[in-house]
Amino acid sequence: MNPINPPRLFGPSLGSARFKSRLDDFVVEEILGFEPTGEGEHCLVWVEKVDRNTNDVAAEFAKKLGIRKRLVNHCGLKDRHGVTRQWFNLHLPGKPSPSAAELDYEGVRVLSITRNLRTLRRGCHKGNRFTIRLRNCMFSANEAANRWQMIIDRGVPNYFGPQRFGRDGGNIEHAMRMMSGEIQVRDRALRGILISAARSFLFNAFIAKRLELETWDRPMDGEVFGFSDKRSLVIPDNLRGDEFERVRQGTLELTAPLWGTGELLSRGQVKAFEETVAACFPELVTGLAQFNLQQERRVIRLKPESSQLTWEDDQTLVLQFDLPTGTYATTLLRELVDLDGAAHEA
Repeated sequence: MNPINPPRLFGPSLGSARFKSRLDDFVVEEILGFEPTGEGEHCLVWVEKVDRNTNDVAAEFAKKLGIRKRLVNHCGLKDRHGVTRQWFNLHLPGKPSPSAAELDYEGVRVLSITRNLRTLRRGCHKGNRFTIRLRNCMFSANEAANRWQMIIDRGVPNYFGPQRFGRDGGNIEHAMRMMSGEIQVRDRALRGILISAARSFLFNAFIAKRLELETWDRPMDGEVFGFSDKRSLVIPDNLRGDEFERVRQGTLELTAPLWGTGELLSRGQVKAFEETVAACFPELVTGLAQFNLQQERRVIRLKPESSQLTWEDDQTLVLQFDLPTGTYATTLLRELVDLDGAAHEA
C-alpha cells in the first residue's frame, strides 16, 4: 500500500494523455454557492487570472490599494498554471469600491465588483467548475465514454493528490524529520504544509486499505457518515436507521479520519479497522499528536456533478465537471488516464 500513489478503483487507466499543454487546457471557476448582498464593508472582486498565483494577486491588490495584505482574503488557492476565475475579498469599511481599471494588470482581469456584509473565508465556497482538455489521447471514444460513465455512476476514491506530498513524496520525509525533532521548521506556512501532508498521507492509507478489503463503498458497523457538499457529520450515536440505504443512493457518504488528538469518532468494526491502519504509521500518529489537532473526518468518495465529455478531434478530449471544495480534479482524472505533465496542483 502506497498512500502517495494509491490503488485505482477501476484498474489500469485507458492510457496516457497530455495534461496542461497550454494554459487554456486547464480552466477552473469557483462556485460561490451564495449571492453577495450588494452592500456592506467587504468588496468582492470576481477575477480571471492567467498564469498567476493566488497569493501573489492578493499581495498586488493590497499594494495597488495601499492596504495591508491581511485585508485581502480569498476562498481558496487556485493553480497558477491555467485560466482560473475566483473571488477576492477586499475589506474596505467606509471606503468606495475600486474600479476594475485600478486592479487590472497583466494576467489579471476584473470581471465584476460587488459588496457583501461578510468576509470570504478559506473554503467557504461551494465548489469548483473545471474544463480540462486532454491531448494526445490514443484510446477510443467508446472506451472513454464507458469509463467516464463508471466514474459518474460509482464515484472514485477521494484521495489527496500527489501534489500534496511534494516532489517524490518529499514532504512526508520532511514532516517525519520535523516531528522527530531532527530538524526545526520555523516558517509557519511550511510547517502547515508538512502537517497537512502527514494527515493526507494517513487519510489516503485508510481509503486504500478499504479499497483492498472491498469495503470502500460498503458501510460497516460503527461508521461516521458525512455529506460531500457540507462539513456536517452523522456520528454513530445519532443514526436514524436508513444510513446504509442513503449511502447506496449516494445522498450520504462514508468518511475516514483526518488524524488528530482525542478519540476517533467511529465505533466498533470501523474504529478497530482505523486503529489498525494507523498503527502501521506510528511515527506520523505520534508526531501529529504534538500539534494539538483534533480528530476530523473527510468523505471517502468523490463524484463529479454536471459533467460533459466531448471530443475536439480524434486525439483531444474535453471534460467539464463540478467538484466540491477541497477535492482534486487529478484524483478524478487518474481513474481515466495517466496524466503526462501533471506536476501542478489541480
